[in-house]
Amino acid sequence: MVRLSGSPEHTYQVISIDADASTCWVRRWPLSRHGSPPFALALDQLQQLEPASV
Repeated sequence: MVRLSGSPEHTYQVISIDADASTCWVRRWPLSRHGSPPFALALDQLQQLEPASV
C-alpha cells in the first residue's frame, strides 16, 4: 500500500511496478463496490510506503 504525493489522504494498492520505465500501476484502496480502475503513475509520485495488512 502507498500514498501519493498529490493525494496523501487516500491509500492506493500497488498492482505492478515497471522499474525500467520508472512507473507503477495502482488503484484506490479499499476497492469501491464496483471496483477501482487501475492507473499508471511515476514512481517519484509515491509518498509513503505502508506495511501490508494480513
